[in-house]
Amino acid sequence: MADPASYRPRTGEVPTSPGVYRFRDPDGRVIYVGKAKNLRSRLASYFQDPNGLHPKTRAMVFTAASVEWTVVGSELEALQLEYTWIKQYTPRFNIMYRDDKSYPYLAVTMNEKYPRVQVMRGDKRKGVKYFGPFHPAKAIRETVDLMLRVFPVRTCSSGVFRRAELSGRPCLMGYIDKCAAPCVDRISQAGHRQLAQDFCDFMAGDAQKYIRRLETQMKEAVADLRYEDAARRRDDIAALKRVFERNAVVLSESTEADIFAFADDELEAAVQVFHVRDGRIRGQRGWVVEKVEDVSGSTMVEQLLEQVYGSLEDTSRIPREVLVPELPENADQVAALLSGMRGAQVSLRVPQRGDKRSLMETVKENAVLALRVHKTRRSGDLTTRSAALRELQDALELPEPLLRIECYDISHVSGTNVVGSMVVVEDGMPKKADYRKFSVTGDAARDDTAAMRNVLTRRFRHYLEDQERSGTFATGEIALEPDPAMPADQVGPGGVAESPAGAPADGPSSRRFAYPPSLVVVDGGPPQVASAVQALADLGITDLPVVGLAKRLEELWLPGEEFPLVLPRASQGLYMLQRIRDESHRFAITFHREKRGKSMVSSALDGIEGLGPAKQKVLLKHFGSVKRIRAATVDQLQEARGIGPALAATVHAALHPDSPVTSETAGEAAADRVTQGVNLTTGEILD
Repeated sequence: MADPASYRPRTGEVPTSPGVYRFRDPDGRVIYVGKAKNLRSRLASYFQDPNGLHPKTRAMVFTAASVEWTVVGSELEALQLEYTWIKQYTPRFNIMYRDDKSYPYLAVTMNEKYPRVQVMRGDKRKGVKYFGPFHPAKAIRETVDLMLRVFPVRTCSSGVFRRAELSGRPCLMGYIDKCAAPCVDRISQAGHRQLAQDFCDFMAGDAQKYIRRLETQMKEAVADLRYEDAARRRDDIAALKRVFERNAVVLSESTEADIFAFADDELEAAVQVFHVRDGRIRGQRGWVVEKVEDVSGSTMVEQLLEQVYGSLEDTSRIPREVLVPELPENADQVAALLSGMRGAQVSLRVPQRGDKRSLMETVKENAVLALRVHKTRRSGDLTTRSAALRELQDALELPEPLLRIECYDISHVSGTNVVGSMVVVEDGMPKKADYRKFSVTGDAARDDTAAMRNVLTRRFRHYLEDQERSGTFATGEIALEPDPAMPADQVGPGGVAESPAGAPADGPSSRRFAYPPSLVVVDGGPPQVASAVQALADLGITDLPVVGLAKRLEELWLPGEEFPLVLPRASQGLYMLQRIRDESHRFAITFHREKRGKSMVSSALDGIEGLGPAKQKVLLKHFGSVKRIRAATVDQLQEARGIGPALAATVHAALHPDSPVTSETAGEAAADRVTQGVNLTTGEILD
């Protein structure tokens, strides 16, 4: 750890203007981002007597190796730049309200010929009616399931709907009477649209009309001795009442607001929010976060609103009213920032009395309960993780704490579809954003040791490149533009790119490879360990500890040791290594199965020059199957979007190698020839 005095800037160098500052660790990684009205006084507070600092702040300044700042013109600019950098760098010591999903909404696609009910996330679409947000997503699916008893609106995808039209048979939902089956003309287009409109009216709050209608039908059925129909209507009424109670009005029907509340202690804080739309509680969300500094409630409110609303894909979903327990110090700037995101006025205030104040008390009670449950669960877990990390450090005789552990595994079947995995654990917890998958080809795929060496070489080559790219960070003022994000599509040996788990290979990277591990774990014994050590040595890296965990007896193999290190069977350190190893194995197996599945399916469209995956999808969507593509003439092929004369002729020639390319004769006989796609494992013919 660095001494803060070693990088403390001179007082005269730091301006007294508003600005944003960043602390970096020895590897150049941004670990904290903050803003200040007066940069000089704010930065000076970090370099006072360390014993007077908050524990997390003290850890941050001793972890950092440099500090830099940017001067801006106003507090609003500082607020915007701070949020931009927090989103870009995800600093370890900032309070992060992490949520990997957007708000789920119940949507009715009234812009389609046959409207569809579905759960949707992301940007709003024109002509689609939305209800929500709901949280968790399970609540919205339960609501839809109950509603379909009375309003059997279509819920299937376009592909399922089209197949049902072509076959003349409805899907399962049609057979169990939870879909009116417009695909097979059981209901007219106008009738189905009216059914969808009734669904929307009920969700908008006009429920009593439909409940009264069903009660009348039930009484008529009883009078006519149609008891089965009466029982069905009774169950429908019960289902609608459950939905109606779940969406009970708590405020005036014009209210559109998010209501936040906190519960915190010295180290952590729990946040809860109720989403109120049309006066009804549509959803609830919550976070529990660690407090880096001894921050006030107003500062937490500011950071919460920046991150929660800044992460929305569709900022028009920011409500008209945001109710908080305490206003931030720069409430006008925060409100202006939210209004700019929404494109309309946003009211930011503290409710003082009435129903909104009462509802905020309910939100507060939920936050208190969430914090209490979190503390109960975490106490045992944190103690166990700390003991495991400490035990591993002692057993391996390592001088530094194991803050970051990376584990590698290789997966294949008889040397085919060879892949590697890298999983990351920080402070004993998985960090899935840093997981990586590797495709291994060529000579590197000949055996496990060669593949392991290939994977380690590629990972740590990126680490060295990131170090060279970042260079040495000097103290002082920097440009307003943030550093450009590093690409994640850096190609390794064999010509295959490695990418973040769950992210496209061409997406932005946050320099994940720039942070070195405290321990490298490989799945295997002495050969795998030797291969890993050799890969690091070839790159000039000799200070990273490497250990192998062999499956047979669960023993640890260290480089150059003749005998393994055997930890007690009840050792928490061994349990942790086993969990990390099993996670890397699971991650590698998942990627291997994905690759193997793709390689086992071939199509007649594969390998046609100029016809990539995107245009294959266009053709299949236009014609419905490869069989129909075969039967099409060159002119008919050109009717598909993006298929020009040259490509149409190429496709036709590839599908009819023995026939001349003419617009008139290209087809009917070819429709019954060679199959369009085959699963090489089962022999199944694919459309």
